[in-house]
Amino acid sequence: MTQQPVLLPYSDPAFVADPFPLYRQLREDGPVRRAIIAGGLDAWVVTRYEDGLAALSDPRLSSDVRDASDTRLMEQLPEFERESMMSNMLRSDPPDHTRLRRLVSKAFTARRVAELRPRVQEIADRLLDAVVPAGRAELVADFALPLPVTVISELLGVPVDDRYDFQRWTDDLLLRGEKMPDPVVVNETWQRMRAYLTKLLEAKRARPADDLLSALITARDEEQRLNEDELIAMTFLLLVAGYITTVNLIGGGIAALLAHPDQLRLLRDDPELLPGAIEEFLRYDGPVSPGIARFAREDVEIAGVAVPRGATVLIASAIADRDPARFADPDRLDVTRQDNGHLAFGHGIHYCLGAPLARLEGQIAIGTALRRLPDLALAVPPTELSWRPGGLRGPVRLPVTFTPGASGA
Repeated sequence: MTQQPVLLPYSDPAFVADPFPLYRQLREDGPVRRAIIAGGLDAWVVTRYEDGLAALSDPRLSSDVRDASDTRLMEQLPEFERESMMSNMLRSDPPDHTRLRRLVSKAFTARRVAELRPRVQEIADRLLDAVVPAGRAELVADFALPLPVTVISELLGVPVDDRYDFQRWTDDLLLRGEKMPDPVVVNETWQRMRAYLTKLLEAKRARPADDLLSALITARDEEQRLNEDELIAMTFLLLVAGYITTVNLIGGGIAALLAHPDQLRLLRDDPELLPGAIEEFLRYDGPVSPGIARFAREDVEIAGVAVPRGATVLIASAIADRDPARFADPDRLDVTRQDNGHLAFGHGIHYCLGAPLARLEGQIAIGTALRRLPDLALAVPPTELSWRPGGLRGPVRLPVTFTPGASGA
């Protein structure tokens, strides 16, 4: 008997707050499960780890939404996504993806990220200096959000006077509150941001600086450079990779610790566990949920299930990362977990370019918060926390209390 598609109820606050019981049911139903996802779209959800790992590297599954047979998917994309699609590394396939990734990798290097460590620590301490005397804070607005937006703004070379607008536009486009955003507002915001980025790129061409935008402008690959549309699309993609997911990693990681006091104590007692703890936060309740969309170029078989050409395939990392066939006791947060090969940053040629930066910021932010905010606790019952709907998951607000301290401690 054919299974009926399962509805993923993004408008239901209870599901948004805790989607994992339904995710578990989907995984138990089978390795590939039909579902109705955001916008009423039909998708084939890959629920298990090994199948997800294979699907992320399968060239028959495209990143280009134009390969989808359901035209509603393209119609429902915000204008900024449709406009940047031809130039966006995230939604392209080889050979275009290969060229774009190689060019960006020349500018966004591991050395450039590693050199940020002292500055990220300085920003984290400055933000906490402002709240430690009060003994209470809203850790998303006061800490998890301003830290990565300051880092990515400095990395890209956004002037200080422009950063408030830059943050506000990015938030309007990507950082949803409890409700899905108004498409009209989103498109108006994108036009303002695009106009700003065009002027900023002109300024960087006229006067290059030691920042990522200048490096992207000058990056070459066999005498090819990024064109204007590609530069704007890449800047926006770096905002997603270097800002939005990190906000959710920091906020979600601290929320997970506050819900598991035993794990918080372990991490306070042994800060050396922090790098592994970041990987566990990404696995347990990562910043992307339920996962990554691909589109079948041809009829394919995934885990023995026939998937037709043009189908939307949702490789559900948030479901696969709790697969008991891959992770022992997968529904338990364990900051000492070893061999944590989660799929939160993807896999294969589309592995998240911003992963090293997100890890660096997550380690510094969460480690500094644990060190400087003694007796850290939620200021509201856990059931009162609200979470962002849609594909980018994290707490909207995180009100906390702690023992007051002195600034600069």
